[in-house]
Amino acid sequence: MPDPRMSLNELDAVMAVARRCSFRQAAIDLDISTTALSHTIAKLEASLETRLFNRTTRSVSLTDAGELFLQHVGPALQDLRAGLDAVRSHNAGPAGVLRINAFATAARAALLPLVLEFMRRYPQVHIDLVTEGRLVDIVADGFDLGVRAANLIPSDMIVVSLGQSQRYAVVGTPAYFKVHGRPHTPADLLKHPCLRIRLPNGGIYPWHFEKNGETTRLDVTGPLTLDESSVAKAVVQESVGLGFFMEQDVIPEIEAGEFERVLEDWTPPRDNLCLYYANRRNPSSALRAFIDLARANLVNA
Repeated sequence: MPDPRMSLNELDAVMAVARRCSFRQAAIDLDISTTALSHTIAKLEASLETRLFNRTTRSVSLTDAGELFLQHVGPALQDLRAGLDAVRSHNAGPAGVLRINAFATAARAALLPLVLEFMRRYPQVHIDLVTEGRLVDIVADGFDLGVRAANLIPSDMIVVSLGQSQRYAVVGTPAYFKVHGRPHTPADLLKHPCLRIRLPNGGIYPWHFEKNGETTRLDVTGPLTLDESSVAKAVVQESVGLGFFMEQDVIPEIEAGEFERVLEDWTPPRDNLCLYYANRRNPSSALRAFIDLARANLVNA
């Protein structure tokens, strides 16, 4: 008969591998060897008498049983850790680990100042900040908090505005516009080489425009497809085409005169960036403190 007892380390191991879809990356997160992690997962699967992961030399994915594990054990594990943290920090103040998921632009522009202030106030809390473009289920993937645009947040989450709206920007260099001219409408972009944006799921992201209630989604054409904004900026700086960025990512280059912005009247502010988290009976002291700080900063802004 299999041993039904499981350690927190075994449960954490499953969550880490499911989150990363990689034993190597999960082992780095857990600060253990890949061999030790593989042994831990194998031991747990033997105890459960079922496989949680499909493994090949190139990929790792959850089995149906693994998906069930994530759905049911993941939230319970977070509640358990929050309860343990609450007991530990009863007299000492917030402590433990706070895991946050955000896309890179939000992390740089809106979240980082909050994180730095939190670190100064609560040095006993370790913040694990994961930046990625894909939308995740923060509960199933083991995160305490997420940061997204308001319109992308599930309706069952608690939301705290960060007070910053998103806005797109189409930019090129002065040298590029001197040679190729400036587009005046989104349709004009079809005459320009544009950098295409690849989403985490492999799809191509259309450029979004809006003016006076009219919305346009444009599948631009160009010589290069990219999935990372810093690389895209480096390419635009070579005057070979136009780029489409979150405004926060290119403000320094615009202010320095390295980039010029076009179609600004077609890129109005969009939804605010927000923190969001699940409604739990016993949130950790670190989570409560972080939310309180976010709300206080918004009031004082």
